[in-house]
Amino acid sequence: MNIQTIYSRQKSAGVDYMQRLINNGSVWKMEGSMGREAMRLLEMGICMLPKKSFTDYYGNRIPSRDELKGCTKGTYANAVRYWSNGWED
Repeated sequence: MNIQTIYSRQKSAGVDYMQRLINNGSVWKMEGSMGREAMRLLEMGICMLPKKSFTDYYGNRIPSRDELKGCTKGTYANAVRYWSNGWED
């Protein structure tokens, strides 16, 4: 599975807006509920972190997906696992 397939499936599921906010880093500057929702989607594998790291409103560093291990929260592999399990195009 490639990243374009994941983006297409995110769009079909209506979560592409959150992936865009994560990709451009703006979600980490928004109110807390948005950041918590982003973290929930990252943990599930619905979204993934971008290849660029960011800093949140409080100065905490948000790593890029390539800095993370294995199939953990925010990784490409975690997103592949989620979107491969039972998803039909």
